[in-house]
Amino acid sequence: MAELATIARPYAEALFKSAGADLDGTAWWLDALGAVAGHEQLLQFADNPKVTNEQAFELVTTVAKVSLPPQGVNFLRAVIENNRLAALPEIARQFRALKNSQSGSSDAVVYSAFPIAPAQLAEVSGVLERRFGRKLNVSVQEDPSLIGGIRVVVGDEVLDTSVRARLEQMKVALTA
Repeated sequence: MAELATIARPYAEALFKSAGADLDGTAWWLDALGAVAGHEQLLQFADNPKVTNEQAFELVTTVAKVSLPPQGVNFLRAVIENNRLAALPEIARQFRALKNSQSGSSDAVVYSAFPIAPAQLAEVSGVLERRFGRKLNVSVQEDPSLIGGIRVVVGDEVLDTSVRARLEQMKVALTA
């Protein structure tokens, strides 16, 4: 979606510059808005010519269940008035990339077949930071199809130590 990325870039950069020292707070509410704006039904509602900008604004803020600061209110109103609600998830992604590049960190998603205890997550996070050579913002998602082990995605890099991946490797080796 090069077009959405192109549309989102100026919004993300402007919000990044105006956020100043509150990058984490801005990222928090922007991620919430981006998650809501990714739903097709909401976009269809907002695109309806009978729906006013105020109605679209109210729906997004109600569904997002987030209390927006004045900067967030102005930002969301500008996005809706310019018919860029569909670009909001990409704006959030680009904002997070700008934030990460400033702090020298990366987002990492750890997929696990089972819940990970906070102590285990801290240990895994330390190992992953040494492995990838940078600070990581780790989030966990459960994926029972992994059977066991973990699969880590950092940007375009993947570290897969899951049982499912090992079984696939064995299958390839046996059928070769």
